Amino acid sequence: MNAPQTTAPLRADLRLIADWITPGSRVLDLGCGDGALLSWLGRNKQVVGYGVDLDVSNVVKCVASGVNALQGNLETGLAEFDSDAFDHVVLSQTIQAMRETEQILNEMLRVGREAIVTFPNFGFWENRWQILQGHMPVSDTIPYQWYDTPNIHWCMLGDFEALCAKNRLRVVERVVMNGVKRVTFMPNLRGSLAFYRVARQ
Repeated sequence: MNAPQTTAPLRADLRLIADWITPGSRVLDLGCGDGALLSWLGRNKQVVGYGVDLDVSNVVKCVASGVNALQGNLETGLAEFDSDAFDHVVLSQTIQAMRETEQILNEMLRVGREAIVTFPNFGFWENRWQILQGHMPVSDTIPYQWYDTPNIHWCMLGDFEALCAKNRLRVVERVVMNGVKRVTFMPNLRGSLAFYRVARQ
């Protein structure tokens, strides 16, 4: 009998994304980092996964761990991928750093059946409090100073949902978290990280 396979636990935010992924599905992870999510999904949900990351060192880490990954700039689009090539396309804590926000959202739903998007919620009360004190927010989900941040498009829950409505995209599910806890009461004020499943109407 084979010993049960053990894997390193995923971060809480990646675990929530993993819970939304259908076993055996095709997954594209944009801004995949070191490939931790795809590696876990491959071992535990038998997905066929591909990653894209701008940082060559991240691509090297992915390949070393057995994850298929390409070096690429998401700002130029996803022309190398066919329409409807994936079941899930993931963009985790990256959309706020992109200049062509609408383009990448629509491209995700060209190449995939469903988009999973996560981003720091700028409406979180700790962010508001720091602004009232005269400083741009710095936190676990916003770990940069104002002068070195890659983030250029801050948004709150309502802003993202309005963007989806403008592009005729359907919000399938929304979860808001603060650390490892899900927030259901006043999520725009009490939640630091937003998770969305989005599909075409």
